[in-house]
Amino acid sequence: MKAIGKGTYTEAQKSEMKRQIRHAADEAFDQEMAEINGQLQKEILIALVGDVNAGKSSTINRIVGEEVAGVGAEPGETTTIHPHAYKDKIFFIDTPGLNDVNKENSATTLDYFRKTDVVLFFLNAAGTVFSESEQRSFRIVEKANPNILIVLNKIDAADEVDRLVARVRKETGHKYDVLPISSRTGENIDQLRDAILELLKKNNKDILFARTIKEKSSIANKWIIAASTSAGAIGAVPLPGADIVPLTALQIGLLTRLATLYERPISREAAKEIVITAIVGNLGRTIFSQVIKLFPGAGSVAAAGVAGSVTLALGYSVKYAYERGIDVTPDTVTKLYKNFRDRKNKGKKLPGEE
Repeated sequence: MKAIGKGTYTEAQKSEMKRQIRHAADEAFDQEMAEINGQLQKEILIALVGDVNAGKSSTINRIVGEEVAGVGAEPGETTTIHPHAYKDKIFFIDTPGLNDVNKENSATTLDYFRKTDVVLFFLNAAGTVFSESEQRSFRIVEKANPNILIVLNKIDAADEVDRLVARVRKETGHKYDVLPISSRTGENIDQLRDAILELLKKNNKDILFARTIKEKSSIANKWIIAASTSAGAIGAVPLPGADIVPLTALQIGLLTRLATLYERPISREAAKEIVITAIVGNLGRTIFSQVIKLFPGAGSVAAAGVAGSVTLALGYSVKYAYERGIDVTPDTVTKLYKNFRDRKNKGKKLPGEE
């Protein structure tokens, strides 16, 4: 039997690793599903503040990938603030500049802002950016809720966008993200979507919003890369040892999040067996042996990189399967990884990297 440093294990070692993984996977699966199910029971409120020509409706349509009814009122229409239902438990609260809201409704308006998870404050890059009235509105919102993203829209029709961004940042004390976008061309919409998800993550609501978005690929890529980076920091895996436990929890978390994102439920047993395949089975051994071949004698030093590589391969394989209606099983994950490995060896990009 070859030494572990060469990428193989004794039967006793494999049996012990599987036992550790199954035990860790049971706990991780219950914890992850409880968190996900808890998220799906919450409500999300996203407030849209800005003039009627700031492109609020077209931006929201770009973010979610379909037309959202009720967003983007005509001048003079929005005199009362109320939420527009997008999907179950997700609401958009639309208002033009707060100066247009009836004074008798101001208390209700501010109460909505206090409860809102994310405030998207729209500015028109092709107009008078951050006018006095917009600044007054911004100060009102800022006092009620600091979870603000400043959306500088219509950059396709503006000059000196970097200067505009710098000025708005300065005038808002460098405390908020200023995101230059074009709702017409779609430029930087992914960055805005990511920023919204980051704010929602603070209240454990990012998965609920992510699963409603039509364009899921970029979200899945971000999760996969983040999980792979974290796996690389865990330690010497897949060598036997306690590091298997946190890696198992991380990979179970990735599997359950991807399943929720694509609305393809995954069972506890399927998740466990896929992780075992990744860490102990052919998938783990194949990647490990490749690293050892490239870096002779690397041993446990190379293993930290292996943990990230295994997790990356696992995530891309599952993502690829979900997007093409393929059942996610240990066999399909292994076969898909081998296909990806062959593509990489030929200098081609993975589907998620294209």
